[in-house]
Amino acid sequence: MKKNNIKIKNLNIKIHKTEKRIKVVIDTNVFISSFFNPSGTPRKIIDLWKTEKIILCISSPVLEEYIEVLLRLGFTEKTELKELLELFQKQFNISASFKSARIAAVKEDSKDDIIIECAVVNNADYIVSGDRHLLKLGIFRNIKIVPPSDFIKLF
Repeated sequence: MKKNNIKIKNLNIKIHKTEKRIKVVIDTNVFISSFFNPSGTPRKIIDLWKTEKIILCISSPVLEEYIEVLLRLGFTEKTELKELLELFQKQFNISASFKSARIAAVKEDSKDDIIIECAVVNNADYIVSGDRHLLKLGIFRNIKIVPPSDFIKLF
């Protein structure tokens, strides 16, 4: 939320403008990549979430996949992982929907459907992914599916 200060004869009035923040599903490949390069584009996208520039959309299957992959890769003791888990628990800047939606959108790899389902039930604006099957869709029910390099250009 931006604050504009207007001074009128020693009177300080603060006007709060409500900005619509973009709701985003971050695919697991992008989320996991953010742990490997602190200055890379995936990390910059995670930082957009942490600084409340975007709203992260999650669902139970997506959150489970994030955690399962991080644990499989050995990220059990990382301070950053603990920080992220705390943010998830507090639902910091998150749109979390635990409704289920059975959507078969990705014929080549049905495991990718959890990302589409998460985006649909959370009314996301974007899916950020490096997955070629998702990127091939381009758009699904008005949800834009873009690679990290295109998404970061919005900011």
